[in-house]
Amino acid sequence: MIEALHRQPLLVVLRAFDPLELLPALERLQGLGVQHVEIAWSPSPHWVASVQQLRQHCAGLALGAASVVDCSGLDAAAAAGLGYAVSPVLEHALVERARELQLAFVPGVMSPSEVHQARLWGCSLVKLFPAAPLGRSYWQRLAGPLGGGQGLPHCIAAGGLGPDDVEAWLAAGVDAVALGGSLVDAAAWEALARLVERLESR
Repeated sequence: MIEALHRQPLLVVLRAFDPLELLPALERLQGLGVQHVEIAWSPSPHWVASVQQLRQHCAGLALGAASVVDCSGLDAAAAAGLGYAVSPVLEHALVERARELQLAFVPGVMSPSEVHQARLWGCSLVKLFPAAPLGRSYWQRLAGPLGGGQGLPHCIAAGGLGPDDVEAWLAAGVDAVALGGSLVDAAAWEALARLVERLESR
C-alpha cells in the first residue's frame, strides 16, 4: 500500500449507510484517475454484499474501509475483499486482528505518544487525524523528538483538508493526504480533477 501511495499520494473517503449509493461517485473518481478510495464502514447487515458489488463495478479502484473502530469492521472489510482498512483511533486489538486477517491496517494517531506506540506495535503507516487543526508542519516537528534512529512511520494526513491543501501537505513531509467532506460541490470536484492531473505529471 505504501508503494501504491508513492505513485499517487491521495485517497478519497466516501460515506453512505448503503454503500451502493456511492456508485456514481466511485465511477466519477475512477474516471478522474483517482486510485485509492475508502468506503466508510457501517454496521448495516448489507454492507459487505454492497461493497462486494462496488468492487465488481469499479475494478480499477483500490478500495478500502474507512472509519473502522472495532474488530467487526475489520472482519467486514476482509469479508468484502477490501485491500486495507483505516481507523481514526489507535487500538491494539485492531492492530492484532488486522494481522490475523492479513489485512493492511492504518491506525489513527494524533499525539507523540500515539505515534510512538503505533511504531512499537509495528505499524509502518498511520493516519494523522484530525490533521487540519494541527497544521502541516506538525508531522515534521515530531521527527526530531521521536527519531531516535528509527524514523517516523509513513503518514496519511486526514481531517479537514481539501484538494487545494494536498500539495502543500505533501511538501511539508506527509506521504499522502485523504480527502472526504470537502468534496461537496462542483468547484471541489474540479479542483480534485486538476490535482490528479498535477500528481500524475510529477
